[in-house]
Amino acid sequence: MYLTPHPEVLARDWLPPVVLGREREVAEAVRRLDPPHPAAPPPWIVGVVGPPGSGSSSIARRAAREVSDRLRQEGSGTRPRLLWARTAGLRGTHGVAVALLRHLDEGFDGRGFSVTEILAGLLRRLRREEQPVVLVLDDVRVGGPDLGPLLKALGAPDRFLPEGEYGLPPTWTLLAGTPEGWASTLGSADSPGTLGRPVGVAPYSGHGLAVVVRDRAARALGRPPDDELVERIVEESVADGGGARRAVDLLRRELVGGGFRPPMTSVIPTRPAVVEVELRVVRAIEAAVRNREARVGDVRRHEAELAHAQGAPPLPPTTLWRRIVRLEHAGYVAREIRPGGVGGTRSVLRLLTPVEEWVTTPRRLDTHRADAPWTGSTRTEAGREPLGEAPIPGPARPLSGPAG
Repeated sequence: MYLTPHPEVLARDWLPPVVLGREREVAEAVRRLDPPHPAAPPPWIVGVVGPPGSGSSSIARRAAREVSDRLRQEGSGTRPRLLWARTAGLRGTHGVAVALLRHLDEGFDGRGFSVTEILAGLLRRLRREEQPVVLVLDDVRVGGPDLGPLLKALGAPDRFLPEGEYGLPPTWTLLAGTPEGWASTLGSADSPGTLGRPVGVAPYSGHGLAVVVRDRAARALGRPPDDELVERIVEESVADGGGARRAVDLLRRELVGGGFRPPMTSVIPTRPAVVEVELRVVRAIEAAVRNREARVGDVRRHEAELAHAQGAPPLPPTTLWRRIVRLEHAGYVAREIRPGGVGGTRSVLRLLTPVEEWVTTPRRLDTHRADAPWTGSTRTEAGREPLGEAPIPGPARPLSGPAG
């Protein structure tokens, strides 16, 4: 086992600042998208197609960043939106549309909505925000979600928009996947000609893999790696018939072991450590997780039970989700979106910090209690229940830490 100070660069979704050996493909994808003012009429869609492990995903994501950078450099003062979805594992067009809309509304729950309704919500939200948009649809493969309805919506957005509103802000779309997946997407599109010819990506050579492995290992270790390590990783990857993805997986196993779980990029403490949240939400999370992972649906069930014990209505799903996001930004919990569940994804919650170490202050209630008017409250102190909430049956010790 190696001392690896920067294991995050070994995560599958980590994007290098330069896609080594693929600079020409990145430049070609950006050229075809032609930002910031394309000469061709919309929709502006480009495919990046290659065998698994050829770097097509990294090329598409890096090209999206280049488009975003050019839009910023234009000096218009409008910050572009960058939306990314790994389509593999999502359940149909519905799952893809939900994943994209959650970039704009983290609390969105797609259950009970049709695909048409979700696509309409996505396009209306994009128009309302009036920001340029760069979409990346990754891992396009045979047997994956049908992207035809989404591409049709991007090509003819007016039928999804309110009466009297026309067109979207400038929107660029990149699709990354296998040649077979691209062919399947062409077959489901109304006008395959609008997608144009994809940017082809050849498999990595042995030398190209060695360059990628050496660069990634140096970033992870903070020093140049041993030649023997690089050669062994490349040889094993080639023997397995894999490309850069397989090589990075093998490198991660060598440097940090098979049990490594990369830090989730969404867990970035961007808010104060004192979090405004209802006490029963804290207790619901503790009851559901119990030092392990739990589905967000389990947290919702516990919160509803505690609310019933208080004589108060449960928090709406979107409100509860925002509370969880607030705790995540403080570094107390982590969410992970996994394949499965209704709508194609399942949200799993785990603790990063023991609940007894959390510092929370009562959230101003967003719902009315059954037996009392709406009220605000002051910060929770150790040993006190928050104002505006009835005592919750359970352990006597406070779950919120003292005020900071």
